[in-house]
Amino acid sequence: MSATPSFLDPVERERARSGDTYVNFYAEALEASKQFRTEYDQRKGVVKWNEMPMERSADGLIKHIINERMNTKECCLDIYMQFLPPGKASGKHRHLSEEVFYVVEGRGYDLHWDVKFDVKEVMEFEWDAEPKRFEWEQGDFVYIPPYCIHKHFNADAGNEARIIVINSRIIKPMGFDWFEQLENAEGY
Repeated sequence: MSATPSFLDPVERERARSGDTYVNFYAEALEASKQFRTEYDQRKGVVKWNEMPMERSADGLIKHIINERMNTKECCLDIYMQFLPPGKASGKHRHLSEEVFYVVEGRGYDLHWDVKFDVKEVMEFEWDAEPKRFEWEQGDFVYIPPYCIHKHFNADAGNEARIIVINSRIIKPMGFDWFEQLENAEGY
């Protein structure tokens, strides 16, 4: 007999019939899905402006439009408005999900440090030493690739800039909740 049983092995066949090692993972998943659907019906489909909490974060002042902790029907995206004071910048960070933002007001630029990686026994990452600069102004849409280090700058010393930032939270349940604050926004 083999040291590693297979499903053709008589011992493994008997084990499958005896029920001494059964779990309830499938039944529990069905019940959890049923519970989720019941709770989902009670979640917000509309979030009013005054229900959107403000946060002084390591990345700067933000207003959460949609966040996984806000009990909304949106299950895939986190969306917030970031306020960039005149002549100031956000924090510097990276996350494994891609990011996009829309410029509501103001003008500025982003610095992006692109990433290179190799998959061996573990993933190895290396970021560019010099960033690329991307200018933006009101009405522009900006894309930030996955795990790219980035920082937003308000280029106007007299007026605030506001951007709507959108991130996917889908990657978190897949085991890639890699989110790192590398440098805090001024004043945090």
